[in-house]
Amino acid sequence: MTSGFLVVDKPKGMTSNAVVGRVKRATGIKKVGHAGTLDPLATGVMVIAVGPVTRLIRFIQEQPKEYLATAQFGVATDTLDSDGAVLSREPMDFSEAELGVVADRFVGTVLQVPPMVSALKHQGRRLYELAREGQVVEREARPVEIYELEIEGVGSGPYPEVEFRVVCGKGTYVRSLADDLAGALGGSAHLTALRRTRTGSLDVETHGLEVDQLDDWESRLLAPSEALGDLPAITVSEETARAVFNGVRFVGGEMVSAPENTAVRVLDSSGDLIAVYRRVGEQARPEVVLAS
Repeated sequence: MTSGFLVVDKPKGMTSNAVVGRVKRATGIKKVGHAGTLDPLATGVMVIAVGPVTRLIRFIQEQPKEYLATAQFGVATDTLDSDGAVLSREPMDFSEAELGVVADRFVGTVLQVPPMVSALKHQGRRLYELAREGQVVEREARPVEIYELEIEGVGSGPYPEVEFRVVCGKGTYVRSLADDLAGALGGSAHLTALRRTRTGSLDVETHGLEVDQLDDWESRLLAPSEALGDLPAITVSEETARAVFNGVRFVGGEMVSAPENTAVRVLDSSGDLIAVYRRVGEQARPEVVLAS
């Protein structure tokens, strides 16, 4: 079976499930998954796994993601984006410099309350399902990682639009970040635009394929070794490769050269990905072994 990764540039207004459906129809392959949902409002990078490599999706999900966002400050909505109903309007007056100082406080590990429209579960049900029924439940703040946060522009007027760029870890909600920034200035905000520009090193400019270009999907398919290029790599001999295919745990040697708890690409002499191993203590243990 043909297997690999596509970096699809999701258009505004389309659901992530619809993008996956388009890929299934274009490729004729049923085993398709993605490495991170985008709301219909959002555009940009969706990394799509086609074929058996869906087993590798989690290694891409763990990579940092970069977004370009626009938020309107002073206006609160029930979904924290422009698709929701307006809850309140309170004019805000602040400078770009003041917002920049506030933004600096959000870089690092911060606590974030997930929005009600998230896919997290509460007593067995998705939060967004409860939100559709008009319910609001208590959500526990969770630690998330913000690696970079830059304010790129602040509009004028009582309800200014703020443009910012953020690089963040898995599980970060950019809509919540926008509202938290406004909250630190005494107000509220909601997203009006969001674009994911990259996941790890897979960026939309270099790798992006538009939905209408899926007829050309085979020429744009990334090999697993390239799609997981953010992981360190070890190239092994044919003898070691045979052991890898048998799921052997290694003690000592090059297979245990990576930092503790680091996932590593294991490549054969041709540069093809044959497995992902992880160092645990003095052992290298298989996490995913691809078929030989």
